Amino acid sequence: MAEGGFDFKKLIDDSKMVLVAPKEYFPSMPTEGGFVGPLIKATIYGTIAGVFALIWSVLHLTAAAGMFGGALGGGVGVMALVGSIIGAIIGLFIGGVILLIVSAICGGNTNFEANVRVTAALMVLSPVNALFSFASGINLWLGGIISLAISLYGLYLLYHALVGALKAKEGTAKVITIVLAALVGLMLISSLTCYRAVSTIGDKYQADTEKYLKQNEDTLKDFNKMMEGLKKQQEEK
Repeated sequence: MAEGGFDFKKLIDDSKMVLVAPKEYFPSMPTEGGFVGPLIKATIYGTIAGVFALIWSVLHLTAAAGMFGGALGGGVGVMALVGSIIGAIIGLFIGGVILLIVSAICGGNTNFEANVRVTAALMVLSPVNALFSFASGINLWLGGIISLAISLYGLYLLYHALVGALKAKEGTAKVITIVLAALVGLMLISSLTCYRAVSTIGDKYQADTEKYLKQNEDTLKDFNKMMEGLKKQQEEK
């Protein structure tokens, strides 16, 4: 991918190869050629992911939209679109640093440009994750399971990226991948458990509030009846 131009057809072809044939793609991918290509690629991935987030939010198929309601839910979607683009640009270089550290641990390539280019290739999962994020709006656990599957597949891609593109040691890369997979699983379970606890507290608070309002409404009705009775007694006199 040359600095002078960006080939969208190559972007599509590369994205397909990363997703369906990472073992063949990463050993042949160029690790030199500048930062413009990876930056454009990351921005496109971030924009696509943000558009999916916006669509699901408008359709109330995200946890955020369901939590905040109609108008604010759409606002959350717009913020997600903008945040996804900005996050993709920032994440490209932060991810490049993190991948460089992992590559160094595995005895692989420690050239920053090479790691940034590999990071950009791995970011293809961002739109995929956003595409299936609607599942969280249907069922939190379903969304969590899908998210976990995508994350684990991302680690599978990471392994092939380390070994194929960055020439890391296979054994060390495999250990790192397994450790990261365990951490991802634990973090997801912890997040879902915390969310469920918060939701339970929120549901109980809402139920108690509705019960309190109902009691006050019944009390007000009884008071009005009593006042009407007193008024009738006064009129009869």
